Amino acid sequence: MNPELSALAVRGTALLVPVLLLAGLCLWRAPRPHETAAMIVSGAWALLALVPLNLLALRVGWWSFHAEGAVWLGIPVDLLLAWALLWGSLPALLLRHLPLPLLSALVVWADLAFMPLAEPVVVLGGTWITGELAGAAVGLVPALLLAHWTRHDQCVHARMWAQAFLAFGLMVVLPALAVGAAPATSGTAFTAFQVLAAACLPGLAAAREFAAVGGGTPLPYDPPKRLVTSGPYAYLRNPMQTAIVAVYLVLPVITGDPRLLLGAVVALAYGAGFAEWHEGGQLRKAFGRDWTEYRAEVRPWLPRWRPWPGRTTGILYVNADCDMCRGLGRWIAARSPVALEIRPASRHPEVLYRLTYEMPGGHRWSGVSALARALDHLHLGWALAGWALDLPLLRHFAQLCADAFGAGPRPSRAPEAAGA
Repeated sequence: MNPELSALAVRGTALLVPVLLLAGLCLWRAPRPHETAAMIVSGAWALLALVPLNLLALRVGWWSFHAEGAVWLGIPVDLLLAWALLWGSLPALLLRHLPLPLLSALVVWADLAFMPLAEPVVVLGGTWITGELAGAAVGLVPALLLAHWTRHDQCVHARMWAQAFLAFGLMVVLPALAVGAAPATSGTAFTAFQVLAAACLPGLAAAREFAAVGGGTPLPYDPPKRLVTSGPYAYLRNPMQTAIVAVYLVLPVITGDPRLLLGAVVALAYGAGFAEWHEGGQLRKAFGRDWTEYRAEVRPWLPRWRPWPGRTTGILYVNADCDMCRGLGRWIAARSPVALEIRPASRHPEVLYRLTYEMPGGHRWSGVSALARALDHLHLGWALAGWALDLPLLRHFAQLCADAFGAGPRPSRAPEAAGA
């Protein structure tokens, strides 16, 4: 066969087969919302993992591509999409019928069997199986785990962090790579990281609030089960869309590439158009009057300076026997917190060992996390500081420092008194 026709047949078949299989399974039995969410997150993870995997493969010689047209960074785009479907969305739907370990083994076996058949488009090197196994470890297995957790509504915090990583990778990193935008110098790169981190902070804090308080994720097919009005949502109705717009407003300044402003326009159009119509309708249907009242008081794009008074209330328990804790409680009370009650820790039915913050529904935070939650009740400036303070690594470091300076765990009262 003519080499050009052979290459065309390989590329067409590679993309058409998974698309038809996925469409057939969806037509046979329409996916439920959590199945749709599983297909989206697993496919997105596979796609994001396959880009660096293939770039590494080209560099170390696991395999190479011989194709013309629709090639990005040396990778045929159609094969990249087909691979993402075969490692992500299609197996996510097949979890209906097969257990996770068996399905993972079958997908790896199928990939090992069909990779040699992709010649002349894909030319395998002598160590291509090493690349295959590396890809399964960083692409296939995490994608299927995410699909499994999403289908069964498990590990909501892991799903949230994965979605945050995917959103930044797919909506910021890949578009910047596609237009070849990059900071000019290493000093600019460090500044860019700081500015982007600040722009992303409200969106990341909002995603964490969805998981911690709402029991869901930012994905519309995997939403919170409760209306979330705390965290960034006490100040702004669309913190995630606003964060993306902010990122695309600072990227052209950092990189000097004005084409990236198009991302801000697209994000703003999506948030003000489709998201406002679709998600607003879903929220109105799910939460009724509570959503209507919230929507009337909290703006979608311009944040409030003080949190909405109708937000979810919180209680901060302060140990009166701890001078540092008592001083901190007075400092917070002096700033007229909104929807926050400060109580002595001795009034709690349990013996508390650290500064403790509680919300309705059994949600509880202690130590530095409790302080971060309390700052959220003051104003937008302190709220931003609290959201940053509650980030995983920073929170743990701050807690170690606090313990070292005398804010370590101590009982609010004797356990015998609690029992009495």
